[in-house]
Amino acid sequence: MEYSGWSFFGMHLFWWLFWIASVIAFVVLLAPSPGVRSRETPLELLQRRYAAGELTSQEYEERKARLRRDHPGPDGPRAHA
Repeated sequence: MEYSGWSFFGMHLFWWLFWIASVIAFVVLLAPSPGVRSRETPLELLQRRYAAGELTSQEYEERKARLRRDHPGPDGPRAHA
């Protein structure tokens, strides 16, 4: 059985491209993206910034009150005392 050089080269090239593409796809699909985070609620973001020391206690309390006033939770608006 005789094979021409071009068909052997084409098949060889195809397999190299196939395995390279497979490895790249595997790495891209399994590697976590650095910019992608789980969806944080505004209150969780505020708590994280307060814990990191980016906000003072006064700023934290003011922003938390504003968030609760402007974005009520699933129980509906909170009564202000």
